[in-house]
Amino acid sequence: MKMELSGSEEIAASRQDLWDALQDPAVLTECIPGCKDMTEVGPDDYEVQMQLKVAAVGGSFDGRVRLFDKDAPESCHITVSGGGTLGTGDGTAKFTITELEPGKSRLDYEGEGEIGGLVAGVGQRVLKSVAKHLTKQFFNALKKHFGAEKAAN
Repeated sequence: MKMELSGSEEIAASRQDLWDALQDPAVLTECIPGCKDMTEVGPDDYEVQMQLKVAAVGGSFDGRVRLFDKDAPESCHITVSGGGTLGTGDGTAKFTITELEPGKSRLDYEGEGEIGGLVAGVGQRVLKSVAKHLTKQFFNALKKHFGAEKAAN
């Protein structure tokens, strides 16, 4: 089952700080919903372990994330692939960071993927809703990360 997702979010961070956070496995592990571990296995290449729940179906997922075509601190492409008890998934995405004003940036993203196995059985409408929810959780955690970082400084 094919899926597409796109949008934009404003983050209270400079373009460089947002870029740095999106390149940091510790920040990504903290912000990606269900991410339990992210281990660098090569330059811009990571293995991830996740525990996800999609609709009434929950399970583990092991995968690989690779960053490429990096144009720091502006844009980056990402590939994701993996599988687990929920099924399989492969996808690509691109994000672009635009500094709106000092300390405030907009992150635009667009991606597409292919989902198979048990999780695809919940239907495209439900999956799209879950994907939007997980994306919102990611951005809320990222915004919280920058809020906590400012409070600590």
